[in-house]
Amino acid sequence: MREIVLDTETTGLDPAAGHRIVEVAAIELVNTVPTGASFHRYANPEREMPPEAFEIHGLSDAFLSQHPTFDHLVDELLGFIGDATLVIHNAEFDMRFLNAELARCGRPPLAPERANCTLQLARRRFPGAQASLDALCKRFAVDNSHRTKHGALLDAELLAAVYLELIGGRQHGLELATNGSAAGAAIERVLRPARPHAASEAELVAHEGLLAQLKNPLWNA
Repeated sequence: MREIVLDTETTGLDPAAGHRIVEVAAIELVNTVPTGASFHRYANPEREMPPEAFEIHGLSDAFLSQHPTFDHLVDELLGFIGDATLVIHNAEFDMRFLNAELARCGRPPLAPERANCTLQLARRRFPGAQASLDALCKRFAVDNSHRTKHGALLDAELLAAVYLELIGGRQHGLELATNGSAAGAAIERVLRPARPHAASEAELVAHEGLLAQLKNPLWNA
């Protein structure tokens, strides 16, 4: 089962107001385990970075101006994610931005049902509890001490670890992990001679004595 853990950073909260994606990262999982394959790019938003957004991720106009616009990385991004399920924290936010960028490039949108929202998953599993990525890292003892600002790649890496815990850990099914050399190995069965089970004369006498102490046993009714 192939899944893609995805995260974006943006210039603001609403693509309808002209805000753009400035960073996108994706990590490949196969059977919920990271494979080491990833996608990470910065994008020039072709607009100024609002101070409040800069405080969140620290991506400046000068830095982003050195990177290509989203339309130059869209083919590589779509090729990486393929038709895999997308694992996203607060998926509605990222999907709106991704589809807005795809629309600018004349590409069809990503179907909302492709996204598995870990925010909603966490709220169903822990009703009433905080469900931010930081809160979930704390709950599952995922080390995020190096997360001083938001970053798409770091957040995707943390989310991959959190997602694994949300669905019950690496061995969340009934199957047991095996290595390649042990998989399918036959179980060796050792045949032993039957143990003697007939009672001795002394044991029979003791048993009769115990039965004699019982009052009104059922088998005499």
